[in-house]
Amino acid sequence: MKLTSTAFADGEKLPKEFAKMGANRIPPLKIEGVPGGAKSLVLIMHDPDAPMAGGFYHWTLWNIPPETAAIGEGEIPACAVEGKTSWGTSGYNGPQPPFGTHRYIFYLYALDAVIDLPAGSDVQALKKALSGHEIESASLTGMFGVLDNFKK
Repeated sequence: MKLTSTAFADGEKLPKEFAKMGANRIPPLKIEGVPGGAKSLVLIMHDPDAPMAGGFYHWTLWNIPPETAAIGEGEIPACAVEGKTSWGTSGYNGPQPPFGTHRYIFYLYALDAVIDLPAGSDVQALKKALSGHEIESASLTGMFGVLDNFKK
């Protein structure tokens, strides 16, 4: 399975329009090679460089249909469910590092089940629900730094 973006390459700078201090748009994501037995997909955006224990979660999305080939810029599949992030709200909230350059990792999981969690559930509940149901995973990392906030 593979996760890519037309907006940035793996390990490269995430453009400002996808940052919280920018337009805060969801970056375009391309999904390829989902295993045949997958019943749903899960997407988690995590900043492991954040100063709090366990990092910071910027976005959680589950019950993405396995046939989904892309998540368009600023759009999510209609039947997908968004959970609560470390900001305390549901939905996408892009990078806003308090210092330095951070990694923003998009983790994609193919599951053998559909997740039975209500919208707004936190990442701990999501991780517990997907545990044992993972068939395959992929990731994509974008970099964003505090100085990027001042560049056009």
